[in-house]
Amino acid sequence: MTSPGKYRHLAQTSTPAGHFVILAIDHRGNLLASLNRHAPAPLSDADFSAFKLQVMAHLGPACSAVLADPGYGFGPAIAHSILSGQQGFLSPIEVTNYDVQPHERGVEFIPGWSVEKIKRAGGAGVKLLLFYHPDASDAAAKRDAVARIVADCARWDIPFFLEPLVFSPDPARPLSPAERRWAVVSNADVFSRMGIDVLKTEFPVDVKQEPDEAIWRDALDELNAACRVPWALLSAGVDYATFERQVGLACAAGASGVIVGRAVWAEATTLFGDAREQFLRSTGRERMARLASIVAQGAVDWRRKVAPPDLALDWYTSYPGFGN
Repeated sequence: MTSPGKYRHLAQTSTPAGHFVILAIDHRGNLLASLNRHAPAPLSDADFSAFKLQVMAHLGPACSAVLADPGYGFGPAIAHSILSGQQGFLSPIEVTNYDVQPHERGVEFIPGWSVEKIKRAGGAGVKLLLFYHPDASDAAAKRDAVARIVADCARWDIPFFLEPLVFSPDPARPLSPAERRWAVVSNADVFSRMGIDVLKTEFPVDVKQEPDEAIWRDALDELNAACRVPWALLSAGVDYATFERQVGLACAAGASGVIVGRAVWAEATTLFGDAREQFLRSTGRERMARLASIVAQGAVDWRRKVAPPDLALDWYTSYPGFGN
C-alpha cells in the first residue's frame, strides 16, 4: 500500500491505462559535448536550453511525462508552458560525471537541489542515476545514499525512480554476458526491496554479444520476477530499431513502459535549423508514437504492483504535514 501523494504522482507520470511513456531529456555534459561537436560555434546556456525545449515541444505531446534537469529543462519548460498540466514532470537529483570511469563514479547531488524542492516546484517524481555493482567496494555506501533518498521521498510524498547501471568492479576486465545479466537482475531484487517506487532499468542482455531473442525473453522474465515494484525500460544509447524490439519483449515480460531518450532523438544533435525541426516533427514524433503504441498494447499497469492507499473517512487528520 502506498501513500495518497505517491499514488497520485504515479498517475500523473503515466497514461490513464497505467503505463509509463516518459521522455528523457535530462542529459547534461555528454549531451552538450555531442551538440558542440556538430555546432558551428559552442552553444551558450540559452542555446542548450533551447534544444531541450525544442525536443520537449515536439515529442512531449506523445508522452505521459518528461524527465528533465532543473536548470536547462525542468524550469524553462515550466516557465514557457511547454507541457500540458496533465503531464508529469520528473527531475534528476544527481550530478553526472562522464569524465571518470564507472567504478570511480560516486553519488554526487546537484548543488542547491533536493527532493523537497522538486516537490515544491510541482515535480511528480525524483530520479537518481546510480552506477552500481553488488560486489564493488562502494556498494554499501551507495545503498546508504539510496536509503536516504527513499526516506526523503517518503517524507515529501513523491515517487522515487531509481536508475541503477551496472559496471565491472575490475576496470581491467569487462563483465561477461552472464555477469552482466546477474548484476542487472540482482540490482532489481536489492533495490526494489529498499522502498524505491519505480525501477528505471537497462536491458539485462548485451544484445551486441547475444542476438538470440529467446535468451532476451528468459533474462527479462528473470528480471521481472526479481523486481517487486513497477519497472520501465531505458534505451541506454541503443539505436531506435533495437530499442523497439527490446520494448516489445520487455512489456510482454512485465514492464510498465519506457523512459526513453537518445534512441528517439539522438540524430537531432547532429542537425540544426530547419533540418532539426523537420527531424523532430517527423521521425522523432513517429518513433515516440510507435513506442507509445507498443506500450499501450503490451505493458503492465503499474497499479498491479502498487496497492492503492487504504483511507478512512478522516484519513487527512493523521496525514503527515509540516507546520501544523
